[in-house]
Amino acid sequence: MEERELRVIFSKDGRGATNTKITLPVKWVRDMGVNSEQREVLLQYDEKSKQIIIKKDN
Repeated sequence: MEERELRVIFSKDGRGATNTKITLPVKWVRDMGVNSEQREVLLQYDEKSKQIIIKKDN
């Protein structure tokens, strides 16, 4: 298992709403089979363990 410490990017849109982004390593994304043609993923958030899980959406 590979692990990296990343930063969350916070920005505001023109109406003042806050948005967040996390840039994922392209190596990981490609390994999942995600590309410009098949870019759907499934996100799950576990409130109990405070974990976000990203899965390739088949």
